[in-house]
Amino acid sequence: MTQQYTAPSSVSPSPGYADGPRLLADIGGTNARFALETAPGQTGLIAVLPCADYPTLADALRAYLGSPKVLAAGVGALRHAALAIANPITGDLVRMTNHHWEFSIAALRLECGFETLEVVNDFTALARALPHLADSQKLQIGGGAARARTPLGLVGAGTGLGVSGLIPAGDSWTALLSEGGHVTFSPANETEVAILQFAWRQYEHVSAERLLSGDGIELIYRALAHHTGQVAQELDAPEISRRALAGECALCDQAIEAFCGMLGTVAGNLAITLGAQGGIYIGGGIVPRLGERFARSCFRSRFEQKGRFVNYLAQVPTFVITAEYPAFLGVSAILAEKLGSQKIS
Repeated sequence: MTQQYTAPSSVSPSPGYADGPRLLADIGGTNARFALETAPGQTGLIAVLPCADYPTLADALRAYLGSPKVLAAGVGALRHAALAIANPITGDLVRMTNHHWEFSIAALRLECGFETLEVVNDFTALARALPHLADSQKLQIGGGAARARTPLGLVGAGTGLGVSGLIPAGDSWTALLSEGGHVTFSPANETEVAILQFAWRQYEHVSAERLLSGDGIELIYRALAHHTGQVAQELDAPEISRRALAGECALCDQAIEAFCGMLGTVAGNLAITLGAQGGIYIGGGIVPRLGERFARSCFRSRFEQKGRFVNYLAQVPTFVITAEYPAFLGVSAILAEKLGSQKIS
């Protein structure tokens, strides 16, 4: 089974956490990321495990905790853990939308021997990370300037399309438990109407996620080929992106451009809906890999393309999150608040 470690080989318990290190996890539809936090801001032993390699989430957790590097760190039994997962959390039973894992939060806590197990939506955790991002961990696209203590918006394309927001609440923030990726897709030009009509042949309801995701890039590519009378090759999303970035395929580049424009529309809708004058943040696995191609795409112009509200949106900044594991920042903050409230009560 594949295990990718990207952090130091040992972690020593910090006096900052008298009850030992805390387990943090970010579970997506493709990869499960784990880490140990020994003190606020001190995270190590990050491992990336392919979800497809493990029958259950508990199996992946055991593989991480039983890995040679974690065992060699000598951290002992872990008492507290927090998981961010790409799924709505509406009760004890969690069934992943874009993967086959399902589990009971209470049963998983007992099985792994945790005193505390906090499970939250992955974009709720990522939203909570936004105020903690350093300037070096985000890249502004276009103009605008953030207004302090105003709502922030978050959207990110990967295996699916995540959406959330962060609302000021006293001295802290409240993250929205949103499933905005499943709103109905809204085309903005004739080409996108043609893409939508093509998608309707396969799906009764075409959500934003159907097009703004890895599978969505493939769908856009096939739809554009049909619309322009070209032959679509059997290409997956990474290969479509690679050919577009390398300048090897005009149709692939058109698919990426359409993707960026659609994302701009969704991000602009979110900014208006939330009044997100603190900025809109772009996360997920796809956009950061597009690099400069995204910066020079039609994303920002489409973001502002809202008729009478163009001047409003021109003042709202948009940022690409470039931090490698930003969800850990948010899930750490959520777990710290949970443990703090337990002590108070």
